[in-house]
Amino acid sequence: MVDFDTLNAIIAPEAEAMGLALVRVAFFGGDSDPTLQVMAERPETRQLTIDDCADLSRRISDRLDALEEAGKDPIDAAYRLEVSSPGIDRPLTRRADFADWAGHEAKIALKEKRDGRQRFNGELIGIDGDVVTISDKEGVEHKLPFDSIDTAKLVLTDKLIAATVPLSIEGADEMEEEGQD
Repeated sequence: MVDFDTLNAIIAPEAEAMGLALVRVAFFGGDSDPTLQVMAERPETRQLTIDDCADLSRRISDRLDALEEAGKDPIDAAYRLEVSSPGIDRPLTRRADFADWAGHEAKIALKEKRDGRQRFNGELIGIDGDVVTISDKEGVEHKLPFDSIDTAKLVLTDKLIAATVPLSIEGADEMEEEGQD
């Protein structure tokens, strides 16, 4: 079993030292392909460059290797480290995410059923204290305790695409031209 509090305590300072905000730490893949997934972003842009990914990956690897050498490895089996941006249809993991992305379409799954439902899709209204509000397709608002949320993510829509400006598209034309023969 992976102790996410311990992993977050190890990884968050490495991200923060680079001026990054940690979005999510997850472990998946089971025995066949165990993967430690780390998502981070620059708070001012909500994005991460490839260089940021590589630098953060090295920092995390160095830190975890040092812990392993000291006999304090938080993960007791072999695994693959994956560092990435949260992407455009990003997971919503922090309270601030629910405020920052209000007005966009989202999918929320609860840990347990609430009022006979476990999944909610619709427009994210926001968060007030510890209560996330989402309005479904019929316009019914559902108030969900933050701690009851298992997973939440944005849905890829034209509105979300328009709200998400890439850091740079420099070189995109050259890449397309090189690929065409």
